[in-house]
Amino acid sequence: MSKQEIHAMPKWRQYWALTKPRVTQLAVFCAIIGMFLATPGMVPWKVLIGGSIGIWLLAGAAFAVNCLVEQKVDAKMRRTAWRPSATGELSTLNIIIFAVVMGAIGMVLLWFFANPLTMWATAATFIGYAIIYTLLLKPATPQNIVIGGLSGAMPPALGWAAVSNSFPAEAWLLVLIIFTWTPPHFWALALYRREDYRQSGLPMLPVTHGERFTLLHILLYTLILIAATILPFIYQMSGYFYLVSALVLGFIFLAYSIALYKNYSDELAKKTFRFSIIYLSLLFAALLIDHYL
Repeated sequence: MSKQEIHAMPKWRQYWALTKPRVTQLAVFCAIIGMFLATPGMVPWKVLIGGSIGIWLLAGAAFAVNCLVEQKVDAKMRRTAWRPSATGELSTLNIIIFAVVMGAIGMVLLWFFANPLTMWATAATFIGYAIIYTLLLKPATPQNIVIGGLSGAMPPALGWAAVSNSFPAEAWLLVLIIFTWTPPHFWALALYRREDYRQSGLPMLPVTHGERFTLLHILLYTLILIAATILPFIYQMSGYFYLVSALVLGFIFLAYSIALYKNYSDELAKKTFRFSIIYLSLLFAALLIDHYL
């Protein structure tokens, strides 16, 4: 997208872009699954709607802060140079006000429609992603996505807490799944975007340790992910429908990882990245279906 196209974009779409809507939608989807898994019946409407919107607003605010903090880095990367924060279409003050208003409304909604525990936990996740990960970890270590992955893995636990006002072991199993999914998902992207990251100066694994090392880590983390996805069945929070779904999806993901390791190409890395998003969506959908079988 050119600067001219960004300039011609309506302001509301520029602000919308700051929230990274596709990523936010996946996070909220996982949070909603967490809500339904937290109860044997149906989620109360006020929690489902108010909680989902509250989590969405705080997630969007965190991504807006991320765009603000990384505007100089984003400007150096083809994948992100179009963002209104990177082009200067939206000023620092505009973005700060936008993020603060979104975050404040999100916290109020979670307080009144869910519970204070969910509100504070979601706020802590906001700080973890927007400040600790973006400001401190991402520019400091090639293991940034691993260490900082906990923030991105929290949505299903936040959804669970919105319904139950607690964080039981089952909720943390869902967090573990996303935590182990994040490295192979993100490193597939980082591989075919490695020149972008090299120009940005960020110490991403394909830049600091090379292609082969990153491919090995994708393969190993995929195996860890498959093991993690079996735990809900072992813990008896899910049944055979989920187990079969998890194994089938896991082996498809593993096939992608092995193919990448054996014969890397940017096109295959793109396909692996895209499948990883479908994988997580289908995996959590299988959890939901299994819950009501």
